[in-house]
Amino acid sequence: MMSSAFSQWPSLSILAVLHLLEILIVAMLVNRLLRASTNLLIRPASTQSRAAQAREQQTRTLANTLYSAGSKAVWGIAILTALPEFGINVLPPVVVIGATLLGLGFGARKLAGDLVAGFQIVFEDQYSVGDMIQTQHISGKVEQLTLRRTVVRDARGALVTIANGELRAVGNLSRDWSQTFVDITVGTEERLDKTVQALENASAALRNDASWSNALIDGPRVLGIQGYEPAGPIFRVQVRTAPTRQDEVARELRRRIQIEFQRQSIPISRAQDLEHTSVFPEPEEKTQV
Repeated sequence: MMSSAFSQWPSLSILAVLHLLEILIVAMLVNRLLRASTNLLIRPASTQSRAAQAREQQTRTLANTLYSAGSKAVWGIAILTALPEFGINVLPPVVVIGATLLGLGFGARKLAGDLVAGFQIVFEDQYSVGDMIQTQHISGKVEQLTLRRTVVRDARGALVTIANGELRAVGNLSRDWSQTFVDITVGTEERLDKTVQALENASAALRNDASWSNALIDGPRVLGIQGYEPAGPIFRVQVRTAPTRQDEVARELRRRIQIEFQRQSIPISRAQDLEHTSVFPEPEEKTQV
């Protein structure tokens, strides 16, 4: 039967040839339209920074992936549409392809969910390579991002691979600013005004230090008494920093506070840092200075 179908090729009518040309032209036009549409998804880098360049490369890769998949589908449909002109029944291959796609759909639902989540992450600019992120289970730096997975380097130095479909909520710690609160507990016998003045002196010294100007966005500022413990009142200092620099700023602030307290003979009972950059706060832990 197949040989008889191929033997009919030379005897194709002019109408059939025109129909084939029409299918070819339509397929080419649809491919051009598909290419133009996917190119709109590419976000050119606005700066020469590494993050901006990585962002452009990610969107370009995803646009090419979409075009490649769409183009294959267009040419597949074009071929199936053209086969009847050669006397080939397209119903059997359509049924086989449909059954195959259905089976793959049931077997790859999780993979499909990961791919959809990957598209959302990239095109909504939730995070990109180089960003510090925090999920419900891990916090670290994004070292690789594909449609299917996100690879994060955690605090231990381990590379952790997470399927994009499993990332229900993600905190991006590298956007705009970071923030931390330093809590200081002093003895009940200390004068409140003296303690506040010492905190103000240490905070002002850090604010006015030119070497820290690039790290500071707002503060440090003394907020006052945050609460009470048996050891004494808890004073809170707030500082807002450039993204991911809150830890080093907090260390410098604690150092200056201790120096100022030592100068004024104010004993520190406890000191505590509370980071407020996370959407999943950890239980508070207090460390002895």
